[in-house]
Amino acid sequence: MTGTTLFATIIILIVLNFTKDKVIGFLNAKHFNDPIPKVLEDVYDKEAYETSQTYKRENYRFSSFYGVFMFVITILFFVLDGVALLDHLSLRIVSNSMLQAIVFFGIIGLVSTTLQIPFDYYHTFVIEEKYGFNKSTKTLFFIDKIKGILMTVILGGALLFLISWLYSKMQDDFWWYAWLVFSVFTVFITMFYSSIIVPIFNKQTPIEEGSLKDKLEKYAKAQGFKLDHIYVIDGSKRSTKANAYFTGLGPKKRIVLYDTLVQDLTEDEIIAVFAHEVGHYKKRHTVFNIFASLSLTGLTLFVFGKLLGNPLLAEAFHVTHSSFHLGLLAFGVLYSPISEVTGLIMNILSRKFEYQADDFAKQTFEQQYLVSALKKLSKNSLSNLTPHAWNVNLNYAHPTLLQRVLRLKK
Repeated sequence: MTGTTLFATIIILIVLNFTKDKVIGFLNAKHFNDPIPKVLEDVYDKEAYETSQTYKRENYRFSSFYGVFMFVITILFFVLDGVALLDHLSLRIVSNSMLQAIVFFGIIGLVSTTLQIPFDYYHTFVIEEKYGFNKSTKTLFFIDKIKGILMTVILGGALLFLISWLYSKMQDDFWWYAWLVFSVFTVFITMFYSSIIVPIFNKQTPIEEGSLKDKLEKYAKAQGFKLDHIYVIDGSKRSTKANAYFTGLGPKKRIVLYDTLVQDLTEDEIIAVFAHEVGHYKKRHTVFNIFASLSLTGLTLFVFGKLLGNPLLAEAFHVTHSSFHLGLLAFGVLYSPISEVTGLIMNILSRKFEYQADDFAKQTFEQQYLVSALKKLSKNSLSNLTPHAWNVNLNYAHPTLLQRVLRLKK
């Protein structure tokens, strides 16, 4: 293989990935006007269904335009020797190879974020606002962006510096030490995400004393689920859409309910959603996901280590010498076919886990409350009830509402 062949491979993979996304998106859009399945006819009335269809079409047009825009920018960056220009610029700013990687990806991240902000702004304050979802203020929107950038700089920059330092010291054994670093980081984030990261953006408060808390604690005790932390998060300050999630391990585990969920659902429906989250814990899905994530990270770093230092990188990007950051950039594209396969497998497993959590909730609580909760959540978010099968198989981490309801009603 020559440098020219390597560069052509990178461009082809970018084009193929873009084409795949556009084809899936087009096929999915063709099903927007499908009739509602009989078992879901009570989700929308005629007016609400027409609104959901309009909402889906607007989001599809918006995401299509954004996708084309970013695709063009990405292709131009590679074709017009943007990699060589940026590599030269980072070399002029700093001489240390590890700091060069931070500057190189820092500039890419800054430009990418800057380009993305107008699109995020439009989606939040035009589309989401139009359909009554947005509750964020413009001030909060930009504060969130600044916080996100700072977190990326601090956490991402520290990890990138450490990984590039390990490569400079360990060379062939680099991937093994890098995997240990990522493993510690992943476990730490899993345990402390809700207590360290979430408070930067949202306020979490212990659930109020009363009937709901009593029912949740009674259910948890009946299932042998030690529960010390039930929190309500102020998701309503940004959106009317609702959610709930389980986070943490061991003594750090907690259930987090969006305040919009508490407002939209009855107490029995909330307990059914809670039962679903307890099902994930009882079935050890969190532990499995951590193990699977770390295994995939190890595979990724092993393959990445084989690419680093390859002299073809310099030839492909028209620079004088290969470097860690050039290898990481090329790897991000070249590894995409493998990541598509692993992502597909993880989505299949994730959907299986959702079924198992639904089954647990069905067996330990009354299934009709979970069904009604899922329908309400879908209605309140104007979700797509008739997605294309390819889109579901490739991109959905959860089964469709139809699939879940049919299984629950068996």
